Amino acid sequence: MINSSKYVCPKCGNKQYELDEMRATGGNFAKIFDVQNKKFTVVTCTQCKYSELFKGTTSTLGNIFDFFTG
Repeated sequence: MINSSKYVCPKCGNKQYELDEMRATGGNFAKIFDVQNKKFTVVTCTQCKYSELFKGTTSTLGNIFDFFTG
């Protein structure tokens, strides 16, 4: 659980959240060979469990993490 003054849940106003990473397949080729080539950062409110997905490359995901942690 992370507490940051920058994050405020848009549903309940809570300032505490959890960060996770999710990977998914994209396109028929990736599905056939079970290649998970799409990366997402998931930000979940610890109070109401509202979650937001942020799509990006590894460096973009790092920037999202940096934004929330200050």
